[in-house]
Amino acid sequence: MLQVIYLVFNEGYLSARGDSTLRQDLSEEAIRLAELLNALLPEPQPEAMGLLALMLLHHARRHTRLSVDGELVLLEEQDRSQWDQEEIQRADQLIRHALRSQRFGPYTLQAAIAAVHALSPSSDATDWHEIVGLYDVLLQHMPTPVVALNRAGA
Repeated sequence: MLQVIYLVFNEGYLSARGDSTLRQDLSEEAIRLAELLNALLPEPQPEAMGLLALMLLHHARRHTRLSVDGELVLLEEQDRSQWDQEEIQRADQLIRHALRSQRFGPYTLQAAIAAVHALSPSSDATDWHEIVGLYDVLLQHMPTPVVALNRAGA
């Protein structure tokens, strides 16, 4: 179920079809479904919280991801003052709760990495040591070439 919700979000985050690069309606529907799932679960599930946090963090940057010409804007070039701070703070609380459970997985770890970026006042102030440490743990949960490459880049 979590994978399906994340697939819907990703199609909204960077659409593979159509005239629009971003499909905010799909991203928001995925967030709504993740919120509903978290509310309906009989007990908190760290990975469900982690997925919601990950999507909130990416969604918080939605207004800065494209230039006026419709080109993608790199994370370090985005105007952080335009990021949705309420979504970032909500995601940070979800991540902290999920990590404290010690029953987290890849979504929570990816969210934690995204939170380090989102909570940094600037690209230059990013705590790359923390990001590398989080990638080390993520590699244990998800030993893929993409994760290894991202870790190397960090």
